[in-house]
Amino acid sequence: MAAEAAVPVSGQQYRIGAGSYRATVTGLGAGLRELLFGNEPVIAAYEPDELPPGGAGQLLAPWPNRIDRGRYVFGGAGFQLALTEPEHANAIHGLTRWLAWTPVRRDADAVVLRTGPHGQQGYPFCLEIDAEYRLHPDGGLHVAITATNRGSHAAPYGTGSHPYLTAGTPVVDDCQLTLPAACLLPTDARGIPSGPPAPVEGTPYDFRKPRRIGTTRLDTALTALDRDRDGRAWAHLAANGGLGTRVGLWAGQGYRWLQVFTGDPLAPDRRRKALAIEPMTCPPNAFVTGDDLLTLQPGDTVTHTWGIQVFTQ
Repeated sequence: MAAEAAVPVSGQQYRIGAGSYRATVTGLGAGLRELLFGNEPVIAAYEPDELPPGGAGQLLAPWPNRIDRGRYVFGGAGFQLALTEPEHANAIHGLTRWLAWTPVRRDADAVVLRTGPHGQQGYPFCLEIDAEYRLHPDGGLHVAITATNRGSHAAPYGTGSHPYLTAGTPVVDDCQLTLPAACLLPTDARGIPSGPPAPVEGTPYDFRKPRRIGTTRLDTALTALDRDRDGRAWAHLAANGGLGTRVGLWAGQGYRWLQVFTGDPLAPDRRRKALAIEPMTCPPNAFVTGDDLLTLQPGDTVTHTWGIQVFTQ
């Protein structure tokens, strides 16, 4: 009997393409493992037989970022989540990124994966989540995350995604960054908010006009996002002083926050090599504070969209 092919650690690999764009989505967590324009990477990729380093490309649900000590109260009841960031005693980046997702539709240019509905430790709610990744020859990557409450109780919900953008430079220091955010959220050493949003003006985190990243260290949640006529908030990372390749990430309506991370705590082969720009529907610790937290009643459905596009000179 012939031996069966080994299964990659990141699960089944779903490859899609359109025009100059190619992408690979993983069965593990419905993550974005790679995105190419031509033969050049647009995000920091990783190998199929590797877990996503530093959360690379992962889909974050039913919450993004951190929950302080994993404890929260919802509907008058208290819940305790596993502390998945043990060094800071936090629950981080949701519950679905380590689950196997099932394909429900596959095309040459798109794939839809699904997880749930089922409850988990500290989250006894039944959400069904669909993740659609679609490539357009001109518009690049379009992602739609749809959550439906299939259970009998209201459920707290937020989502985010964790791509690390690259404009082709060895490190991000020399890249020019543009962020559409007027306010930042101060946090303590554990990544938990320590006060209300504050203006970025006069701080090192004001990238409303394009400027070089330099030595700025970012692990910062930003809000008060400026949007175009289509309701999209655009962030841009550009090489060669803005004259080279420019990668744009857009966040649709409902993504009210961008977490921007230069990756300084990562391993040397990943440190400051790419820039995480993470669209989030809610800020860190939203399950505790309720800030921008969604409540899905039984039968409710909500969809959020974001994407990545490459601009060449």
